[in-house]
Amino acid sequence: MSFDEEHDELNEELKSKSQLKREMHAIQKIGEELVNLGSAALAKIPLDEELSKAIILARDINKKKEGYRRQLQFIGKLLRSRDLDPINDALNKLKNHHQLANVRFHKLEILRDKLLSEGDSAIQATLEEHPGLERQKLRQFLRQAKKEQEQGKPPTAARELFKYLRSELDKE
Repeated sequence: MSFDEEHDELNEELKSKSQLKREMHAIQKIGEELVNLGSAALAKIPLDEELSKAIILARDINKKKEGYRRQLQFIGKLLRSRDLDPINDALNKLKNHHQLANVRFHKLEILRDKLLSEGDSAIQATLEEHPGLERQKLRQFLRQAKKEQEQGKPPTAARELFKYLRSELDKE
């Protein structure tokens, strides 16, 4: 046994009771995140059958009851005996996917607003960056949007422009 291994073992033994509790609560938080995931998202997490059943059971228990808290503790106990790296990686991917979708949505909004405010010069710049878009459609949406704005109507054309940009840019 090397010096580093002995040192790690000694540190494990010297962990305070408070430190152990903090670690257990952190693992229990992971379990709570798993319970709060939707079915489709949960299917993307690498879980064994016992853990999956415990999570599904926790979903069926009323959150205001004591049984729910005990079930979360049980899930935490199950998680302590498993490798958490693949589970944490999958949870982080799910979180990042949501954040990336939000960033993409905001970029599309900014592009739409730029097109509406700057007109033809913004259309030209957008077409250079995204050659798959159609100039005629973009101009048509802009004309309709300006007409609706002048008449005080709801921004239907601006919404349609956003949908068009999203559908076309998702193909890229």
